[in-house]
Amino acid sequence: MTLASRALAQLATWPDLRQVDPSCGLGQGVSSVQGEIAHFHSGRDVDLRLTDRAVRRFTADFKCSGAIRIVPGSQWVTLRLDAASDVDLLLTLVSVALKAQQAWPDPADRPRFGCNDQRGAGFVKTDLGAF
Repeated sequence: MTLASRALAQLATWPDLRQVDPSCGLGQGVSSVQGEIAHFHSGRDVDLRLTDRAVRRFTADFKCSGAIRIVPGSQWVTLRLDAASDVDLLLTLVSVALKAQQAWPDPADRPRFGCNDQRGAGFVKTDLGAF
């Protein structure tokens, strides 16, 4: 069992989440009533949708993590699951994403862009200076 499949199995038990086919069409996903939260693209890579506010709040921490990549302009962050601690980080960030979506939902008229995998960005190192 991969780390991603373990994380997905844990998230599937959360009452505010349900398993879905991701909008990008690749892998498996989880969604809340506010929309998609995570796309599991491989046994190691997960795209997680956060609000802009959450991305800005954690950018400094994300810079220090080798497990997280940010694509400028995207609400999705990509996590690489290499250790059990990365799964713990993912579960924590999913909780943050759920709370942020409930407290600060995105305006209905704001265009939503696809996940990082859909953008062809995946797990690449990016310049975070733009944040």
